Amino acid sequence: MERKLPGLTALRQDLQAPIEARRFGSGWFAGFFALLLAVAGFGFVVALRWPGWFAMPELARLRDLPGFRVGVHGVLLASYALALLSLLLRPAKAIGFTALAIGIAAALLGGADVQPDETRSWGIFFGLDFFIVNLAITGLMFAPIERLFPRDGAQRLFRTEWREDLFYYLVSSMMVQVLTFLAFAPSKAVMAHSGGFAGFRALVGGQPWIVQFIEIMVLTDLAQYWFHRAFHRVPFLWGFHAIHHSAKSMDWLAGARMHFFEIVALRGVTALPMMTLGFLPSALQAYIAVVYIYSSLIHANLRGDFDRLGRWLVVPRFHHWHHGLEQEAVDVNFAIHFPWIDRLFGTHHFPKGRWPQGYGVPEEVPNGYRAQFAYPFRRRREG
Repeated sequence: MERKLPGLTALRQDLQAPIEARRFGSGWFAGFFALLLAVAGFGFVVALRWPGWFAMPELARLRDLPGFRVGVHGVLLASYALALLSLLLRPAKAIGFTALAIGIAAALLGGADVQPDETRSWGIFFGLDFFIVNLAITGLMFAPIERLFPRDGAQRLFRTEWREDLFYYLVSSMMVQVLTFLAFAPSKAVMAHSGGFAGFRALVGGQPWIVQFIEIMVLTDLAQYWFHRAFHRVPFLWGFHAIHHSAKSMDWLAGARMHFFEIVALRGVTALPMMTLGFLPSALQAYIAVVYIYSSLIHANLRGDFDRLGRWLVVPRFHHWHHGLEQEAVDVNFAIHFPWIDRLFGTHHFPKGRWPQGYGVPEEVPNGYRAQFAYPFRRRREG
């Protein structure tokens, strides 16, 4: 049986407190935002202190902005203030004390004025700053929207399995260097052996920017459609994809639950048309930014049928049917951006005004990241 530290158990119980114990004025919201800001501030301080280990080189420009350290200082001060307010208002002190402890730890490391330590560079880094920026942008965008316009009003922010999905989010962000290297390897191999297509690539790169952006969306969606469909139809590949479908609740964080090997394969397949056909880097960067947000959107706990819009663009209800438990939801709606691709290949399912009644998979997928990482291999042996 897994042993848990008493302090972590108290924190989890406080975060998952019933709705009546989280009303405005109870100190819960102050504690939650204090914890969020403290973790963000601590992460940025760590990235500033050891940039060679915990920071992405691509985000160096952000960290070097004149106001960045001022912002980090403001984040830590706000976390202290909100933590103290939570401790004053709330009988349960776990969230407030945890936020205060993390904020103090950030101050002891040097706070916003911390200077980089000289460390031996191994050429390997973990994207801690990337994780924080990603989580802040998507979390601060979707968490409030889901509370204002929920499809399932009874579903809480800290619903069942939220810790697992947050850990998946952490792994995919922290391992960004490894994932990028593995995913872009096929594209680099194609580029290295296709020099004769320089004229074609120049033609593609000379198109209007918006045309390139739309072409990237269509081509990557066609590539991932067949990838996605294969992971449903091939039994061994389904073992990996079942991890993604094992989430029993749908919200913006559920999309992060994906097996490490599937992330590498999916990004590798979708990178091929993006990286090898000559599109402008700015169009590629814009697409990557959009797809991060779009992936969270289509998994989100948001109401709205969007019957007309859903004929042309994937909306939450369309993708929720892909995750449905009902028989009618099996092997449908593989597209991520354009539902007409599913209509073209006979896998479209978008019943007017109806949502699936449940989510997950019929088979029993274990809980916990380590068990789920091993599941596809163990499943094959046992099968």
